[in-house]
Amino acid sequence: MKTTQHPRAIPRRACMAGALGFLGAASRMRAAGAEGWRPTRPLTFVVPFAGGSATDAVARILAQLMGEAFGGVPVVVDNRAGANGVIGAQLVARAEPDGHTLLVTTNTTHSANPALLRRLDYDPVADFAPVARIGDVPFMLTVGRTSPFHTARELLDAARRRRGRMSYASGNSTGIVAGATMARRAGTEMLHVPYRSTPPAMTDVIAGRVDCMFVDIAAGLGNVRGGQLRVLALSTEAPSPLLPGVPPLAEAGDLHGFDLISWSGVFAPARTPAPVVAALNATIRGSIERPEARARFAEIGYGVLSGTPEDLGRFVLQQLNVWRELVEAAGIEKE
Repeated sequence: MKTTQHPRAIPRRACMAGALGFLGAASRMRAAGAEGWRPTRPLTFVVPFAGGSATDAVARILAQLMGEAFGGVPVVVDNRAGANGVIGAQLVARAEPDGHTLLVTTNTTHSANPALLRRLDYDPVADFAPVARIGDVPFMLTVGRTSPFHTARELLDAARRRRGRMSYASGNSTGIVAGATMARRAGTEMLHVPYRSTPPAMTDVIAGRVDCMFVDIAAGLGNVRGGQLRVLALSTEAPSPLLPGVPPLAEAGDLHGFDLISWSGVFAPARTPAPVVAALNATIRGSIERPEARARFAEIGYGVLSGTPEDLGRFVLQQLNVWRELVEAAGIEKE
């Protein structure tokens, strides 16, 4: 994984010092009334990944729902891909804290990057106000349509025979960690080929230039249905109703305990007023919890969740530890 810049390091003490304020602010947000604030100009959803990614697809559905809920206020999706999500996260961290600029992101920027990158020009705790967790999405182990591998076991057996000569692509942190974890648990080594985002990574897997990749269902399902990608296994312990008959990797590849899933949420800049965050949270939850909205998300393989800002704040703190342990267990060195 390569980044295009050398941002400053996050001091550990600063991150920990920000945690109490992060959760305390979330508590006040939950208590604050959601009435009385409405956007006075278009909202901007900054997505730190490219168009065509799962986060982009989710953000565009959410943007339409939020615009309708706010009475037709325009909601612009601004894709700021690059540096493993760092560019988009920095932009929102430095934005005016007035509720009009929000980060729609994943565990990449708010769980994995502190474990993957030596230097990071934002603090996932101190620089953001949690607004709402919006859902989870499982990943698929995929190969291109011309690949000789039709099962996860075939792929892993070949990777053991050709140690270090087979490759996996990644377009985000979950893809990085899932590929490294798979290789480590299978007792082999695979070449990691990083990309700025998921779509170009899928393109090279489809073309056979890279052997395989873990791609989220929301981004990859269209290529699976179109026959461009072949699914060998799921990253989660449980099967998915969207892919009947596709086994979990723990079973298909005999990798017991393998269970990785990506989460996503919405964040505002730190110091965004509590009533503003409360209004945003109420509007997001009211929008995504409607049955017709859940059905739209389900069509792209996305499982809707919701909760309070405090819920998301606590979840981020817990996930920072989870992803640090995952990265360490996979043997991934910080870049």
